[in-house]
Amino acid sequence: MFEGGAGDADVFGEPPDRDRRMPVPAAALKSKPLPTQSTAKRPVLLDLPYAPVEKRPLPPGRPRQWYVTHNRRLKAMRLAIALLDSGVYMPNQARNETIRDTAEQIGVHPPSDTTCHMVRAFMRYAR
Repeated sequence: MFEGGAGDADVFGEPPDRDRRMPVPAAALKSKPLPTQSTAKRPVLLDLPYAPVEKRPLPPGRPRQWYVTHNRRLKAMRLAIALLDSGVYMPNQARNETIRDTAEQIGVHPPSDTTCHMVRAFMRYAR
């Protein structure tokens, strides 16, 4: 339809707009990505942080529940990042056992069921 021919000039005598042809998918133009856990020939090692972030004291005067929730979020975020680094990208791939195995690998105490649920929530809403 847009490929040209004798009667393809528009009303003002200009050639048809070539940008209206079917677009090429962006994936066809990109180079091959680096291997991930699922496509690598051998397992990809977890890239542990080289230097931990300097800890700062938490603000005083908050209710105890605030500190519990805050630390739970930090732990869940660390675990979500470690899972993503190891090739677990979907929340349904991150079962409690998988999350607890990852916690052991990165040197974190085993998370509770609530923290595991929070890890999956972080993975879900990061998309």
